[in-house]
Amino acid sequence: MNTIMNMDPWGLLDELLGTGSRAFRSVRARAAGRFPPVNVFLDDDAVIVDMELPGKTAKGVELTLEQQAVVISDKPAPAEVKDGKTPEAQPAPAWSRRLELPFHVNAEKANAKFANGILRIELPKADAVGVKRIAIAG
Repeated sequence: MNTIMNMDPWGLLDELLGTGSRAFRSVRARAAGRFPPVNVFLDDDAVIVDMELPGKTAKGVELTLEQQAVVISDKPAPAEVKDGKTPEAQPAPAWSRRLELPFHVNAEKANAKFANGILRIELPKADAVGVKRIAIAG
């Protein structure tokens, strides 16, 4: 049982607002440091995603492109064991972030760059599928 004295501020706010608020869960997760900050820029031709990943390398980040979404995930390497002792500091937990897009992406032209702790993903829009009439046999 939680009491006001032993709850963290986000837990207290969660109790007051109820756990059904999806928006609040996102804010709470972000405040707890579970998701890296993301900026999304949308124009007529593409979407550009900038994600801050300080201390990470391109090898530790995985990108998966779906029809109308991009999934960015990280699986930290396990802690090294030296002289039979495990380090006291625990590695950061694995995370995954899915960004839904309002259009289909041209996967052939998509690209990503990693520099100075910033991951930049450029996702060009796919050509619009035209309307096609289908003749009915009969």
